[in-house]
Amino acid sequence: MDVAVPAGLTSAEVATLRRAGEANTPVGGTSRGYATILRTNVFSFYNTILFVIGAALLAMGRWNDAFVSVGLGLVNAVLSAAQEIRAKRKLDGLQLLEKAPVVVVRDGGETPAAPADVVRGDVVRVRAGDQVVVDGPVLPGGWVEVDESLLTGESEPVVKRPGDDLRSGTVCVAGEGHQEARDVGAASYAGRLTAEARRVTTDKTPLQRRIDFVVRLVMALVVLMSGAILAQAALEGFSLLRVVQITAVLSGLVPYGLFFLIALAYTRGAALIASRGALVQQVNAVESISHVDVVCTDKTGTLTTGRLALKDVEPLGGQDAAAALGAFARSATTQNLTTAALAASLPGTAWEVRDEVPFASSLRWSGVVTSEGAWVLGAPDALAPHLARPLPASAVAERAGSGLRVLLLARAVDPDAPLRDADGRAALPPLEAVGLVAMADELRPEVAETVRRFAAGGVALKVLSGDDPRTVAALATQAGLDPGRPAPGPDLEGLDDAALDRVVGRTTVFGRVAPEQKERIVSSLRRHGRYVTMIGDGVNDARALKAAHVGVAMRSGSAVTRDVADVVLVDDSFAALLPARAEGRRIISGIAVSTYVFLARVATQGLVILAVTMLGLGFPYSPTQVGLTLLTVGVPTLFLTLWARPTAPDERLLGNLARFVVPAALVTAGFGTAVYAWLYKAVAQGFTTGRTPAEVIAQFESYTGLTYGTDADFAEAAATIGAQTGLSTFVGLASFVLILFLAPPSRLFAAWTRPTGDRRPAVLVAMLLVAFAAVLFVPALSDYFGLTGPAAPVFTVVLPALVLWFAALWAVLRLRLLDRILGLDQLP
Repeated sequence: MDVAVPAGLTSAEVATLRRAGEANTPVGGTSRGYATILRTNVFSFYNTILFVIGAALLAMGRWNDAFVSVGLGLVNAVLSAAQEIRAKRKLDGLQLLEKAPVVVVRDGGETPAAPADVVRGDVVRVRAGDQVVVDGPVLPGGWVEVDESLLTGESEPVVKRPGDDLRSGTVCVAGEGHQEARDVGAASYAGRLTAEARRVTTDKTPLQRRIDFVVRLVMALVVLMSGAILAQAALEGFSLLRVVQITAVLSGLVPYGLFFLIALAYTRGAALIASRGALVQQVNAVESISHVDVVCTDKTGTLTTGRLALKDVEPLGGQDAAAALGAFARSATTQNLTTAALAASLPGTAWEVRDEVPFASSLRWSGVVTSEGAWVLGAPDALAPHLARPLPASAVAERAGSGLRVLLLARAVDPDAPLRDADGRAALPPLEAVGLVAMADELRPEVAETVRRFAAGGVALKVLSGDDPRTVAALATQAGLDPGRPAPGPDLEGLDDAALDRVVGRTTVFGRVAPEQKERIVSSLRRHGRYVTMIGDGVNDARALKAAHVGVAMRSGSAVTRDVADVVLVDDSFAALLPARAEGRRIISGIAVSTYVFLARVATQGLVILAVTMLGLGFPYSPTQVGLTLLTVGVPTLFLTLWARPTAPDERLLGNLARFVVPAALVTAGFGTAVYAWLYKAVAQGFTTGRTPAEVIAQFESYTGLTYGTDADFAEAAATIGAQTGLSTFVGLASFVLILFLAPPSRLFAAWTRPTGDRRPAVLVAMLLVAFAAVLFVPALSDYFGLTGPAAPVFTVVLPALVLWFAALWAVLRLRLLDRILGLDQLP
């Protein structure tokens, strides 16, 4: 094509525009820098408190206490920061435009330039195979045909003539011309889309929000309790070390380990889901998938394979249309989806081709000239004006109404007729119809079954496509959906949110929708409380993926879509979402059970601290004793989460937590306080009577670091550590039994819920009992955790109390006494 070269900018003009910021500079990174990410995650309000306490304990030489107090908070901070930094690096590297050089007209001649060096007002040459890098009109003297499917989802190329706009990110597939660079950099379509795709839009899941609420509530209660207890410590003249230790224990009441447990469960779930065809890029998507009740999906590349399937061939005029179509498809040197599908489905031998007119959307037909004559394959309405006899009126309409792609094969009436005019341009001679061929997008083999299983699970599907609504509706019907009345994208233009909500609520299929409309449809569903997954493969889907709760991309899709997605389907099959949904539900079930264990421990410790403080006895815990929660909470919750079964999320989780945790904490704290008080008084009285054996005195001197008869507070310190040992023993054993209440292996423990039939929790409890016995009976371990060695008085108090505690808690849970006392069973 001979295209006149327009005048371009001069080098001086380019330099001036570049200094003025008018260059096609790629959009910048995300808003949060690395320093901000580290500061907000590592030095959060809670972590700052822990670090101050840890520094004070280190300064006083309390290494064990400092490690226990600070360790978990620091691990959580590192995990959170690493995850956000990983997401930032992926988004910052996201670019819609390629880096291949383009040709610009400057100083009267054409010169190559990097896309980033193009400035506003430049003249850019566009040829077949080039990516358009800026926005602006086609200049006079040429035309181009561009593939906009990456941006709009429209599968057919579009012809752009002088004055028509080219958008950055599209690809020229035919023709040649020049474009004026009107919008560059962040102002271009590709720049705006890239900036939108880089926007950080991570949603907290319902479980994360509930856990966050619980942790904040506990923090508020701990702050109030800490103020009262520390005020009392100041009035009683506690040492600085004692104040710091008390503060460390109180801060340890915050169930921060729940966040760590969730991160661990998400990571394991992501690994399991990856083995089933779904790569999780945003870890909380593992849980989010389980809440989804609406799946919005693109058509091409998601429901379909991207290939065409032959549906029907109707001979016209008495010729062997099938054989002719097979020969035509094999003879075309420029293959496309249509000819590839015909060649794969029909027999035939390639003709010797003398001339060929490749398919172009501006022509809407392609043709070959052979020794058998000229043959043409194209859209019926494009060939109809040249037919010697018109086609039957219903032949095309019925097939097109079913969403099929209908093509007409025809041959020239004159065997010697060419397919070009005197100037060499493509032109049709008089034709006679040979056959009609109907083709359809090839449905992925697993789609129909997946749609059925989603529907059985209460998940609705909506198809959002850039293709013709009739075609999309026909495909939806093949997939097992009721398409109803499809909604064309142009009909959605100008609708306010309320009107759009009404359309979205009643519509299953949307066709000819733009990327912005896909995003609005997803936002409409979210406004109405739906939990939305968006599945797509093109850049045109990126905004909708960002707007959804869970964005899912196909591996074969565009790099931009994969980068912004929460989940990537590595086998291009959205059937992988089904096992992912089951895994998400298993994680929710496991973390919910673990939350019961965590909060029961927190509430019990808090009530014991309050009760013992009110009794005027020594503080019931030291920071190292709080470290025993590794056995009573940490290890059990880890295994309970791993062993959980997939069940529907508990929508009344917070209420059920209260129904279990409050009675469990009240009963456990009541018995624990009694054990503590009895042992405290017994030990204190033993040292004041003067009848304590010398070997016992020597043992307590080693425990406390004080001297009997010399240090005035020896008896109080000895009574405190002795009572703490009894309390830790009782609460530890009760915590193990509490696991059996939550996962009953038999009817004996089925006071809160029905027996599970799973014996693994019972085996876990047995192993924990062995480990706890080692803590009590191995001197190195008991010293590390700030406990005395095994003593008979401890067990003679703890074991009977444990039996009574079991009976009391079983009755309270079985009879739902809390519900009856508070009238919860009467609430609507």
